Amino acid sequence: MLLKHHLAASAAFFCLAFIGGSALADDHPYSEGPVVNVSRIRTVDGKFEDYMNFVATKWKQEQEAGKKMGDILRYEVITIEPRTPDDPDVLLVVYYKNWAALDGSIAKSDAISKLVDGSVAAANKGEVDRASIRRVLGSSTMQVLNLK
Repeated sequence: MLLKHHLAASAAFFCLAFIGGSALADDHPYSEGPVVNVSRIRTVDGKFEDYMNFVATKWKQEQEAGKKMGDILRYEVITIEPRTPDDPDVLLVVYYKNWAALDGSIAKSDAISKLVDGSVAAANKGEVDRASIRRVLGSSTMQVLNLK
């Protein structure tokens, strides 16, 4: 009889712990939104229009290809007033549907490079050539939390 009560009490404990745990998991005041990558760019003095020409053509084509693949939700270009020589004047913002959209990014990037530039080598050369009109200061990848 004692064993039966002990088993019943243990079963009740685990049921309550499971129900309580799943209730806590659903009790967040937010849900996970898209993943956002922000690249910080500083154009060389006098080269802003040259860089924006690249952004409006090749960079946009790359983002549109990513949208067609289903990984990119949207993208935007933001200009920002730099306060120091090491501050960006352009932000390139890309919204991905989730972290999994970044899986296999090398193969996806290569496929887009072949589509937009003709080859990975040509895309790499373009990257080197753009060094004369801009500096990449870095990028950050983060996730939006949608408040409930």
